[in-house]
Amino acid sequence: MKIISCIKPVPDPASRLVINETKTWIKDQDLTFIASEVDNYSLEEALRLKEKHGGEVIVISMGGEEAARVLRAGLAMGADRAIHLLDPKFKGADEFAAAATLARAIEKDGGANLVLAGVQSDDLGSGMTGTMLAEFLGCAHATVVVGVDADPDGKAVKARRELEGGINETVELPMPAVLTIQFGINQPRYASLKGIMAAKKKEFKTWSAADLGLADGDVGRVGAMYEIKEISIPERKSKVEIITGTPEEAAATLVEKLRKEAKVF
Repeated sequence: MKIISCIKPVPDPASRLVINETKTWIKDQDLTFIASEVDNYSLEEALRLKEKHGGEVIVISMGGEEAARVLRAGLAMGADRAIHLLDPKFKGADEFAAAATLARAIEKDGGANLVLAGVQSDDLGSGMTGTMLAEFLGCAHATVVVGVDADPDGKAVKARRELEGGINETVELPMPAVLTIQFGINQPRYASLKGIMAAKKKEFKTWSAADLGLADGDVGRVGAMYEIKEISIPERKSKVEIITGTPEEAAATLVEKLRKEAKVF
């Protein structure tokens, strides 16, 4: 069974984020990037499926050196090979342009039985790239998946989905299919020293927009469906006030503030 695991590099949550001069994004030149957390769960699920059914796991990511870094980490975890989508033209892609680019790369690699991705990224968190990817690939998909049971011989996969209110549902999809994986589906493994050393010898492809046959108008910021005009840090509007005095005085003051300021009665 061939499984492709999509990984997105995102700024380390421990980093101090500063908005850039144009207020369109953060200053990311000196930040440390790591794999989006839920993508580690996605890759772990891909590796478990391979261990159960055989086949190969391919990790794919788009970006600069930060993407290469998370791909090498994926190889160290146990993926068989990596595809790095590297081109300055890819910069600024939204979910639509990213999904279109990923789909073309997956098709160029011969497709897959399953394509796994995290349910949403740690930075934008829209949760749309996986579903758009399924549309571009023309295959079935399931979102917020908390359990996977594949049947390669029957060319089908059962996915248990997490719904609102603590309810789960199980759906059966024909393969090929795209699944977006939810947090907590498993416990991602750590890369061993043996895995880190083996990763250096594994296949690592690098493809540009030209390699994928994509026009300039289809990728990156130019191919995006929306434009970020401005981002800002939310204003702090709440405050804390300590009411002093005797219990009777404090109670009277609190009632007065609730009546005149909060207007709750």
